[in-house]
Amino acid sequence: MDFLIQQLEYAKDIPLPAYQTAGAAGMDLCAATPDAPIVLKPMERKIVPCGFKMALPPGFEAQIRPRSGLALKHGISMPNAPGTIDADYRGEVGVVLINLGNEDFTIRHGDRIAQMIISRVERIEFTPAKSLPDSGRGEGGYGSTGV
Repeated sequence: MDFLIQQLEYAKDIPLPAYQTAGAAGMDLCAATPDAPIVLKPMERKIVPCGFKMALPPGFEAQIRPRSGLALKHGISMPNAPGTIDADYRGEVGVVLINLGNEDFTIRHGDRIAQMIISRVERIEFTPAKSLPDSGRGEGGYGSTGV
């Protein structure tokens, strides 16, 4: 099974996705902004390029998630967390970031901005039904199981 990655020429000086520790679940993604930093004003969102393309085998996806340190210290998150990259996508990977903080936040070339987790996905087909089997929960949702 091949997991292929292509670093783009303009981003050869920044690290490819990598695990930072032996126990890390996600690989850190770096910003590829060689021409100028990206400034996110409060409540502003932008796509930040990562300087690589990849090809995942069928049956896998990449989930892009916010970095907890950026969220806690600066209010930087992802409005679509987790973002999904499908196995058949071949374009440059980018991360949609939003500044939920109160101050401008500057993203520089090589900054770690998100994390990527590679996961298996199952393809299913639904079977139409006139009714569904009972469950202990039933139709209770949105807080029905408690706080």
